[in-house]
Amino acid sequence: MTLQPKCEDVETAEGVAITVTGVAQVKVMNDKELLGYACEQFLGKTVVEIRSVILQTLEGHLRSILGTLTVEQIYQDRDQFAKLVREVAAPDVGRMGIEILSFTIKDVYDKVDYLSSLGKSQTAAVQRDADIGVAEAERDAGIREADCKKEMMDVKFQADTRMADSKRELEMQKAAFNQEVNTKKAEAQLAYELQAAKEQQKIRLEEIEIEVVQRKKQITIEEKEILRTDKELIATVRRPAEAEAYKMQQLAEAQKIKKVLMAQAEAEKIKRIGEAEAGSIEAVGKAEAEKMRLKAEAYQQYGEAAKTALVLEALPKIAAQVAAPLSRTNEIVILSGDGGRVTGEVNRLLAELPVSVNALTGVDLSKIPLLQKMSNRQA
Repeated sequence: MTLQPKCEDVETAEGVAITVTGVAQVKVMNDKELLGYACEQFLGKTVVEIRSVILQTLEGHLRSILGTLTVEQIYQDRDQFAKLVREVAAPDVGRMGIEILSFTIKDVYDKVDYLSSLGKSQTAAVQRDADIGVAEAERDAGIREADCKKEMMDVKFQADTRMADSKRELEMQKAAFNQEVNTKKAEAQLAYELQAAKEQQKIRLEEIEIEVVQRKKQITIEEKEILRTDKELIATVRRPAEAEAYKMQQLAEAQKIKKVLMAQAEAEKIKRIGEAEAGSIEAVGKAEAEKMRLKAEAYQQYGEAAKTALVLEALPKIAAQVAAPLSRTNEIVILSGDGGRVTGEVNRLLAELPVSVNALTGVDLSKIPLLQKMSNRQA
């Protein structure tokens, strides 16, 4: 369907009220989804109602766009204005399932002669520009003529001046070139000296690194030499000394053990001999004791005097048998902290003699009057 939207007395961005009419071609879209939107919006409405809804939508967007543009923009670029209306209105009518096929501006006019005034002002401006152009052309002709005469007079002076300027510029360029050459030479010399100093510094650093490496190697060699010397000393001095010390220690231990074993053997020998002799003496003593017992029984009738005489007769023999092992002893040493204890030991031995005799013979020597007197004197 064809629609003719119209917006009357709408103020533009500059506040000028204008009237704009346009022509729009619209149709229902064929896409199923958009066709469904069209059915949802317009099903049950008449053609007039449909045209009214679409027309009001287009006029609303047209009115809003007019408020953002000037009269000159609307009047001079109608195609751009129509394109802007299509782009703004297309989404809204598209949601109703309607497609804008085309939209053009049919007419633009106002009630205050603003547009006609623009035409008159343009015409006056053109006339004015024409008059100004003629006057300026005549003025420019006179000025040009004077300028040509002046230029003719200035050509000679300009030529002389240019020659002098050229000569001066030549001299200045030569001086600048010489200065630049000297500067470059100085910079090159300084750069060479600086580079030489850097290279010398690098060489010195490398020499120092070489010296450090050599020193480290020398230290490593010295450390290895110290280890070798230490091992050599251990192998040639310490180990033989330790071996000799160990040998001496083992020999000393062997000698010690030998002496101990010999002493133990000698002691065992003496012990066995002493035990054998003691057993012999014990047997002889028992035999003598038995003999004396028999004698004592035989001579019981002789009384105590006979017994005493019999005991005294037997004592030398017993003492000789008891002292027989001691005959092979060179000396007897009694260890004591002071001299008084030696006398005490001797007295103790003498005091134990009657007890031993009593154990062997059954005769108590302490009851014999003669021995009692001797005991008292000893005390």
